Amino acid sequence: MSRNATYSDAMTPRDPHDADAAVTDSAALPPQASPLPPEPHDGDLDLDLDRGLEGGGDTGDTVLGRRYRALTLGIVTVVSLIAFEASAVNTAMPVAARALDGVELYAYAFSAYFTASLFAMALSGEWCDRKGPLAPLFTGIAAFAAGLLVAGSAQQMWMFVGGRAVQGIGGGLVIVALYVVVGRAYPQRLQPAVLASFSAAWVLPVIVGPLAAGTVTEHVGWRWVFLAIPVLVLPPLAVMLPALRALPPSERSAHMNRRRILLALAVAAGAGLLQYAGQDLSWLSLVPAAAGLALLVPCVLRLLPEGTFRAARGLPSVILLRGVAAGSFLGAESFVPLMLVTQRDLSATAAGLSLTGGGLTWALGSYTQSRPRLEPHRERLMGLGLLLMAVSIAMVLLALIDSVPAWIVAVAWVIGGYGMGLAISSGSVLLLKLSRPEDAGSNSASLQVSDALGNITLVGLSGVLFVTFGGGDVAATGSTASHQPAAFGAVYVAMTAVALVGAWVTTRLRPVTA
Repeated sequence: MSRNATYSDAMTPRDPHDADAAVTDSAALPPQASPLPPEPHDGDLDLDLDRGLEGGGDTGDTVLGRRYRALTLGIVTVVSLIAFEASAVNTAMPVAARALDGVELYAYAFSAYFTASLFAMALSGEWCDRKGPLAPLFTGIAAFAAGLLVAGSAQQMWMFVGGRAVQGIGGGLVIVALYVVVGRAYPQRLQPAVLASFSAAWVLPVIVGPLAAGTVTEHVGWRWVFLAIPVLVLPPLAVMLPALRALPPSERSAHMNRRRILLALAVAAGAGLLQYAGQDLSWLSLVPAAAGLALLVPCVLRLLPEGTFRAARGLPSVILLRGVAAGSFLGAESFVPLMLVTQRDLSATAAGLSLTGGGLTWALGSYTQSRPRLEPHRERLMGLGLLLMAVSIAMVLLALIDSVPAWIVAVAWVIGGYGMGLAISSGSVLLLKLSRPEDAGSNSASLQVSDALGNITLVGLSGVLFVTFGGGDVAATGSTASHQPAAFGAVYVAMTAVALVGAWVTTRLRPVTA
């Protein structure tokens, strides 16, 4: 499989808790992690990291040795800043949406990021193959910073959503370019250690991000959650630049795969049109909805294996479940801070902290499924994970009852995070198990496409349900907000149902044997 296929296929925004792996060719990277814990061999990563830090191999170099230290620290810092922004935005979003009088567009501030990333990751893969990773990496960081500035200075909600889309373009360009850098700058024996450092870079932001963002939001203003980060991007760029310029030359593709880029662009445009139609529930919205479907459906059918949408046994069901699991959890999670702020009168800090435990148990669930003695029960682990997710999302419904303590949400998200760790990581292992070696790359790409589409579709659906059931009236006048429990309830009921459907689909994970 070519390097071109490896990186251009990884087209989806990476979730900060994702522990899966996109397979690369044997000469490039080991399993490609998102900005989440690399998988599927979690149990081996600690050992790999120790070896990378302590040395060994032919040269004695380590990821923190003199030769690679600047590049490693720069990469980890960039990933940490992206991780901090991802964890902080949940905390700041309820205040930002209400301040801009745009709660009805709340979901689109999330889905716009994923939609733009879908296209940007395809473009970045082709760009890296054609010109090397330096240009897409620096362009992506510049776009990410520009998006933060646009969002932080927005005077209307649509401008804020646009800023989030620009952030998505930057994030998509950066994450693919970073994996190309790892593949070209580090010897193969050190690559697992670098990928493990990607995962480690998410731990502190997940814990500190909500608290820091909440404190800034309450005492300085929500805009500074976005405006302060671009300045912090400059030091790691300065540290990384000499090492990036010294990257050894490699074989480059003569031409870009325009077909793949156009497919990704069509999917992103179609998803964007559907989201636009969803925010205006009128007959006129049928026009952009029809155009969006006309773009989206044929392209998605080309990007995903046959049988995915009918949950055919084996690999198609694995790929379908990736989108179901990721999308249902994010579709619910996106509205948790807003619900706690507007319906339970919690501070932005407390609302953001309610999600912190889920990030930690996600890693624990990923670790649990990696135990060798559980390997024969892989399909059941995935089913258990989706059931725990359904229970978790359903528990959040109880927080809409005033007599129920609001801390039940934190408990629910601890349960849901553990379920996600089991489900997402087990799905990655099953993908590799069910894929022929020559198909591993394309199947991994399909997994990431499913992830992106699940996020875009189900977060968008949550937004439509939220507005349909009166969520647009959740707005602040002074310090008070109107109560619309039905709007939040519709979101959580729908996402619970999606997770339960996913649990049923896990019964179809075993392929038909002759």
